[in-house]
Amino acid sequence: MRIGMIGLGRMGGNMSRRLLKAGIEVVGYSRSGKDVEALSGFGGAAAKSPADLVTKLAPPRAIWLMIPAAAVDPSIAELTSYLHAGDVVIDGGNSYYVDDLRRAKELGAKGIDYVDVGVSGGVWGLERGYCQMIGGPEAVVKRLEPLFAALAPGRGEIPRTPGAENAGGTSELGYLHCGPSGAGHFVKMVHNGIEYGLMAAYAEGLNILRRANVGTKPTEASAEVAPLRDPEHYRYEFDLAAVSELWRRGSVIASWLLDLTAAALREQPDLSAYSGRIADSGEGRWTLLAAIEEGAPAPVLAQALFERFSSRGNAEFANKVLAAMRHRFGGHGELPGK
Repeated sequence: MRIGMIGLGRMGGNMSRRLLKAGIEVVGYSRSGKDVEALSGFGGAAAKSPADLVTKLAPPRAIWLMIPAAAVDPSIAELTSYLHAGDVVIDGGNSYYVDDLRRAKELGAKGIDYVDVGVSGGVWGLERGYCQMIGGPEAVVKRLEPLFAALAPGRGEIPRTPGAENAGGTSELGYLHCGPSGAGHFVKMVHNGIEYGLMAAYAEGLNILRRANVGTKPTEASAEVAPLRDPEHYRYEFDLAAVSELWRRGSVIASWLLDLTAAALREQPDLSAYSGRIADSGEGRWTLLAAIEEGAPAPVLAQALFERFSSRGNAEFANKVLAAMRHRFGGHGELPGK
């Protein structure tokens, strides 16, 4: 089996390597010549352009896009000049599922199939495998199954869920056909919304532990800030690297995210190398939009998203408005130097 891969960065490059290890031929293209050269070094075939990539694939062609969501439509527009009926375009990035519905319809009018795949695994996927949430026509997904199986982690050493041995399907292997067009990215969208909430919970909890020594620090009496009522209750110096390591062992909050957190804290306990500015790539916003339109409450996911906005300074003016109101109604010292 041979596949074209457009986008050979952190995800696409490692996914291509995993496919090559499984015996699947990969023709790769990237705007970065270094990424294409790296793929060639691992046994992949290099393409000079999307058009060149198409010529190196025999019909029916399968081309996997692993590029930013904003670049998908321009890339598809260019590819459709060279593709034919029966070919399939796979979008493995973090696209909005509504865009998938439109793309599937537009490509379908030309006889070209479209499959959306939400991919989770990050930079560890080459070694661990990639969890894949797939949307698209059943027959096309079935034809592409060798690709999904090669990328997936497989059952591995994870204990089976009671009753799963009789359930059938591929979810135990790490990939799942979730439904028609858009279904894969819909499931991945919610997956990432949950991820925001989990990450925020760990971050907030560890911050409470870090500040549990506040009673040992000198404070000045102030009419503007509520004093610490019982300083003797907050005189703990917790080793956060040790605590997070402890939680990995038999705790109900153990997870891969906690594994990564423990490693980061062990390497640098104060995390001074990190800016504290947290990006959001869109999935959290789309998850909340779906929640609102469905009438499905999601307060935890909403708060986690809004905290990411605040981390980038987007609450600065709101905080200034609060300061102005306090100063105006109570004469509180909220002005510089006051």
